[in-house]
Amino acid sequence: MAGSSSYKEYVAGLVAGVATVITGHPFDTVKVKLQKHNTEAHGVTYRSGWHCTTRVLKTEGIRGLYRGATPSFVGVAFESSLLFGVYSQTKQSLQGGVQSSCPQAQVIIPSAAFGGALISFVLCPSELVKCRMQVQGADSLVPKSSRYSGPLDCALKTVKTEGVTGIFRGGFTTLLRESSGNAVFFSVYEYVRYYMHSQLKAASSENSHLIDAGIGILSGGLGGVAFWSAVLPLDVAKTIVQTSPDKSSSRNPFQILSSIYRRAGLKGCYTGLGPTIVRAFPANAAAIVTWELAMKILGIKHESKIPEKLDPGTDDIGYKSYT
Repeated sequence: MAGSSSYKEYVAGLVAGVATVITGHPFDTVKVKLQKHNTEAHGVTYRSGWHCTTRVLKTEGIRGLYRGATPSFVGVAFESSLLFGVYSQTKQSLQGGVQSSCPQAQVIIPSAAFGGALISFVLCPSELVKCRMQVQGADSLVPKSSRYSGPLDCALKTVKTEGVTGIFRGGFTTLLRESSGNAVFFSVYEYVRYYMHSQLKAASSENSHLIDAGIGILSGGLGGVAFWSAVLPLDVAKTIVQTSPDKSSSRNPFQILSSIYRRAGLKGCYTGLGPTIVRAFPANAAAIVTWELAMKILGIKHESKIPEKLDPGTDDIGYKSYT
């Protein structure tokens, strides 16, 4: 990647993050409500993701599905910007300037895991606020006296009652989820993308834009499904940690998952799987397509075909700088 265009990776990633929230936040709200309500010993239990969705729409309207969207926009936008930028630059560094058109697991996995670990420090506070806002509502287990009027109120009260470290509750679990999950995501994305391009390398240039979009949708969507299939139990534990009113409750994700498993089996550890998978494909497809489109607009054009040999202006993931 050309040094003069490196910042554009971060800008494109930020735009991709916004697209992710717009597309996926309602599904995320349903997932969080299921994880909170259906893993507690008491309270309202939803029969399914559809039951939860219809009940939220009936009692709170469409705004109920976008509850907590503000911190999500802030967190995911910065997280996405940082993730895509760090991932691309770390890959280039690990390759030592030797560029390859073929995916390399020994480069992809550590680059993605490193990027995921870094973004966990941004994601943890924003997701804590988001989750606490999402579990409020008509069926909330949270007493009305303890509810928040908005994201800022939630953040301020959390710091006031739990200290600065309180806003980072669930940080370790978030780090585990993001580092391992993104290693899976980018591995699937890179290999599916490479395979699809290699199969379609003889396609007409007239259809190159449609082919690029289709490959972006498929590789991003499958990457998202793989991500959440791999780390959903950690996400369930994170939701419990971040929304528990008991400050002395366990923050060890493995202890929490063990408790859930004893009470509800493996199904309990995968609470919210339905809306999570339904969300994962379109949200991550939107992120990848938006990211790649933003890169083109910013002057780094995506190659529609796998080249026989990369020229000096092309980076290791198939982007050519025209600036």
